[in-house]
Amino acid sequence: MKYNSSLKQKLDYHYKAFDKSQLEPDPLQFPHLFKDENDIEVMAFVASVFAYGNVKQIINSLNKFLVIANKQPFNFIQNFEITGKSTSTINFIHRFYSSKDILQLFQLLKISYNEYGSLKKLFLLGYNPSDENVKNGITNFSNYFLEKANNEFGSVSRGLAFMFPLPEKGSACKRMNLFLRWMVRKDDLDFGLWNEIPTNKLIIPVDTHIARICKQLKLTKRKNVSWKMAEEITENLKKFDADDPVKYDFAICHIGMRKLSF
Repeated sequence: MKYNSSLKQKLDYHYKAFDKSQLEPDPLQFPHLFKDENDIEVMAFVASVFAYGNVKQIINSLNKFLVIANKQPFNFIQNFEITGKSTSTINFIHRFYSSKDILQLFQLLKISYNEYGSLKKLFLLGYNPSDENVKNGITNFSNYFLEKANNEFGSVSRGLAFMFPLPEKGSACKRMNLFLRWMVRKDDLDFGLWNEIPTNKLIIPVDTHIARICKQLKLTKRKNVSWKMAEEITENLKKFDADDPVKYDFAICHIGMRKLSF
């Protein structure tokens, strides 16, 4: 697509309008409850994993997680064990995540923190700064958890496979890209805790709202949500901000969610 100055004006206007005052309802409101970087990172990852379905359902599930974790996400994960007690006391489902899927997620996160100390260190091990974007980093990060799940539990359930998507299989990896946006970008909304990754390597988290509006704005010609669509939208947004194309994500998504006109 060609550069469009009126579209740039609109994008920049909405980016400024959708600031922290417009945060709720959004899964991102949950990591904002914390000051400690470990708590922010754990809460952000859990929030991103649950970020599918209608927003009311997402908020309910994340409030339930906070209760289970006693509002101490990092401490909860560090000390988590799958035992008869945890399986009987934590009855937690979210759409097609079963209680077993969610308990296994907590166990996998505990293992990763024991091994690497942070999700940032784990992700950076599989990220190459010379890569065009975060695609290979996501693949390596997801594969770490999928392999651990196989080793720990003997198989990977449908729910766990959905939590750890692979871009080379065509997935737009919306929730993983959302988590990376929160961790890498730094502004009123996003935390900027992973500043080793440049913002121009991020890929926009594409869901139905983003896809619909980006088709209307001619930011993509693709019909189906996929990794290629996410890359195409991101490349077109670089015409409006080459260094930080994904900054427009929150505004576009909320305009879609709230059924506003762009």
